[in-house]
Amino acid sequence: MTINIITGINRTSGPSSGSMILAADLYRAMPETHTTFLGRAPVDHAWSAAFDQLIPLSTAKRPQGPDFTPYIDELTREVGALIERTRPTVIHAQYLGFALSLAFARTAGGIPIIALAHGPEVMAAERSASERDAMHEVAAASAAIVAPTSALADRVDRLTGRRFSDRLTVIPWGIRLSDTRLRERPPARIGPLSLVHAGRLDDNKSTITAVEALALTQQPHHLTVIGDGSLREHLEQRASELGLRHRVHFDPFLPRAELWRRLPNFDAFVFTTKGLEAFGLVLIEAQAHELPVAYSDLAGVRKILGSSGVPYTPGDPRSLAVVLDEMGRNLHGRRALTQAALSNAHRYDITTTSRQVLDLTLHVTRPGRAGTPLGPRPG
Repeated sequence: MTINIITGINRTSGPSSGSMILAADLYRAMPETHTTFLGRAPVDHAWSAAFDQLIPLSTAKRPQGPDFTPYIDELTREVGALIERTRPTVIHAQYLGFALSLAFARTAGGIPIIALAHGPEVMAAERSASERDAMHEVAAASAAIVAPTSALADRVDRLTGRRFSDRLTVIPWGIRLSDTRLRERPPARIGPLSLVHAGRLDDNKSTITAVEALALTQQPHHLTVIGDGSLREHLEQRASELGLRHRVHFDPFLPRAELWRRLPNFDAFVFTTKGLEAFGLVLIEAQAHELPVAYSDLAGVRKILGSSGVPYTPGDPRSLAVVLDEMGRNLHGRRALTQAALSNAHRYDITTTSRQVLDLTLHVTRPGRAGTPLGPRPG
């Protein structure tokens, strides 16, 4: 029997973020399912080919504030009509507690829900009581809650008062390893490194840590920053203030195919998030292209990378500078990291993720399984 899934992310329908790329990869790799995706116009038609059907939502988005309740009511009516029309077997509610998940929770009726936590909604719930209430409502309506790391699952568990611990399960995210390409030759020189950082340029991603670290290194490493965000101008100004205009280069957000084409040209990847990181798919992307990784030592990231990367103190440029200089000096160590990176990346194939999500979906849709616990949480 084909499983009819309805899911969605309340954003422009294209590969504009990690969660959107993950969603396309996940459902493209999931066999024996029919997936309807709810998103926003405009639609990137090449990206949307991953889904059997894509329906743009028409309710105008509104942020938290005085207009939020009527917005949720209107969105709920629209989603309810779409559920009635598509008659799904199961709902996959992306972003536990955000607007579209709330609409799913209020219109599901007897349709089981699997909620998938991505991170931004967890940070929002830690800042706001209304966001925590929304997360609690979606969690209460869900048969299962998925988080990509045990660290994120523990934060969801705490935010929901540990009332839904038996519904939480850890399923690591993955990438399309079959599309990656290996470096043409292993690292062959000591000295200054060609470094790359890719991601959203905001305070939590803390790209400033990498920029300021370059001013503290003993070797004149070069850094390419790939991405867009609210802090782009500030980062460029800071690089200039530190006399790094010729050592730090900024490129805009790149489509994944272009990013992956460029990754093997660098010597190492720098990961700088200082607060919550749900998973960090870009780390696996870098490792799959045999890049050694210097990473901020966050609990969830440490669990994913372990000894396959080199940790430093989050938000501490001096700590990162020491790591980068050691990488530049130690060719043998960098070669070992290259091999460890590739081996670790092979643990995170999207086909494994999709199989685990499908197994969970089959579990929650099995006749008579209502109230059946998921069992011990992995991770």
